[in-house]
Amino acid sequence: MRILNCVIILSLFLASINCSDITTAVFGNVLDGMPAAFGDFNSDELTDVFVIRNNGKTVQVMLAAEQEPLLRISKNLTCSFHDEQITNVVPGDFDGDVFMDVLVTTLNKDDQLTNVYILWGSNGEWSCSNVTNPTIKIKGQPLSIDYNHDMIIDLFGVDTNDKRMFWTFNRNRTKPTAIEMSNTDNKLSEISSPHSNAFLDINNDFIPDLLLTTKKNFEVWLGNVSEGFHFDHKIDYPYNFSKDHFSGHIGQSLYFDAESTGKIDLVLPLCFDRLCKNSTIMIYSDEWYDLHINFKDDNNNVWGFVPEKSGMYTETITLRGGDFNMDGYPDLLATLGSNSQSNRAFLLLNVHCSKCGKFKRTFEVQWNALSPFYNNSVMAVFYDFYQDGFLDVILVTNDNAKKEYRTAAFKNSIDYDANFVKVMVLTGLTNSMYPISPGTLGKKKRTYGTNLPGPSIAYKTTTQDGSPRNGIAAQLPQSAYHSLNLPYTTFGLGRTPNFVDSLIIGVNGEYKEWPQIIPNSQMVVIPNPISEPNRWKAQLFVTPSKLIQLSAVALTGTCGLITAIILILYWKERREDKIEKLQEAHRFHFDAM
Repeated sequence: MRILNCVIILSLFLASINCSDITTAVFGNVLDGMPAAFGDFNSDELTDVFVIRNNGKTVQVMLAAEQEPLLRISKNLTCSFHDEQITNVVPGDFDGDVFMDVLVTTLNKDDQLTNVYILWGSNGEWSCSNVTNPTIKIKGQPLSIDYNHDMIIDLFGVDTNDKRMFWTFNRNRTKPTAIEMSNTDNKLSEISSPHSNAFLDINNDFIPDLLLTTKKNFEVWLGNVSEGFHFDHKIDYPYNFSKDHFSGHIGQSLYFDAESTGKIDLVLPLCFDRLCKNSTIMIYSDEWYDLHINFKDDNNNVWGFVPEKSGMYTETITLRGGDFNMDGYPDLLATLGSNSQSNRAFLLLNVHCSKCGKFKRTFEVQWNALSPFYNNSVMAVFYDFYQDGFLDVILVTNDNAKKEYRTAAFKNSIDYDANFVKVMVLTGLTNSMYPISPGTLGKKKRTYGTNLPGPSIAYKTTTQDGSPRNGIAAQLPQSAYHSLNLPYTTFGLGRTPNFVDSLIIGVNGEYKEWPQIIPNSQMVVIPNPISEPNRWKAQLFVTPSKLIQLSAVALTGTCGLITAIILILYWKERREDKIEKLQEAHRFHFDAM
């Protein structure tokens, strides 16, 4: 009996592992593609993955599919940079033709400058003709923005003369126009390298602003109505630390609404010492709060963030956000290290905090949530493999013996029925030469542009206990140093099956509110024309929840049971009638004598 129980437990354990590890179903046998960016390159309404292969020399696209493998390498979409190391990839429309182009940055080993290349795209293809002629040369990596609100992606960065510069692109694919950042304060500090600059709306005027990370503080530059930015104020680092005079490590900042109050917070990983044995997460919400993260596991091993070192994904401490358990509060993925263990990627759930001062949320490390991935993980990022609104996880592991990276896929199997709203805002541009293209969620669709950084997406709803809840997010606020932001926003609604009271989309100073959004909806917003929000369009696709599916199964089962009972009773009545007739036929009739 014990042996039988052990076999059952072992089989259940293996089944749970097979359920979570979907690497083969996602990547097939292509495991050496390192995720660099996300975007719908071929306009089929599925999010593709831009990967770096061939020891950092080649960029390719893994096209998303509805059948396994869910991500497939496209041999036609590949470009190689033989003499330089690829450091980053940024998809977007850099010429306004509605089709996705791809920005690729490489590092020149001789002068340590960054070469910026644009692979021009056209209707599911791209051109590698200019891989030997960089569009611009800069220091560090650029941030993708929309400087002049024309829905064509522009760049912000530091030029070779250490000047802060904007580069605005045009429709004729010529060299971008360089515009120096207006500096009315001569005391501005040097931009950090690596930096975590961001492009998002922080003052609720629906115009994206700039948040810059310097060596001494954060700078807030508010967006102007027409174009450009103006300096507003500075935010000092926690405890007045400075990157120039600090023995620890200040990681990459992240921006999301941690408390679901309708206000975006600044999230910052921090190490107080050189080896990151004393790590924490700070949040700025009008003032700095220490979230007092417990990095001690069940075996009393103390973990911490992994200090910066050369290599892909490890040049800085980076957190990646997303609502994994769909409770309405964004969670984190982080790579942690310990003296007794190899580096691993962990899920940090957003939970209530009673000792964080006025701030009421913190993060709790889930030591076994990403089981069975216990090997040497260097990076984890959220991604929706099955396009069902639930965020799964892509992991990158490092084989130290073979000195190679490998990807893995983890399926999010939530054991309860949670609701969500998934929103993506496009550039809204159109191209008369390509008005119609085949779609996946719809039979036919128009191409209305691609990834757009900066839009503000907010919602209001009512929870099951009747209390109001607000949430806000910025779309694609960061693009440098493998920030790996998704081109869409997913809001978890928990178990609340109610309609979303309102969804507000703000783009370049204009906004539109959609009332009564069905939960479990995937919404594509097309802000065209940008100056007339009342004419903006929204395509809504509803994904049935588990509750609806279970209700359908229960209804079908009930109808089947009732039908079976009726048939059995009918058969029984027919049988009794037949027996009665036979008895009547064999009965002796005395009247016949």
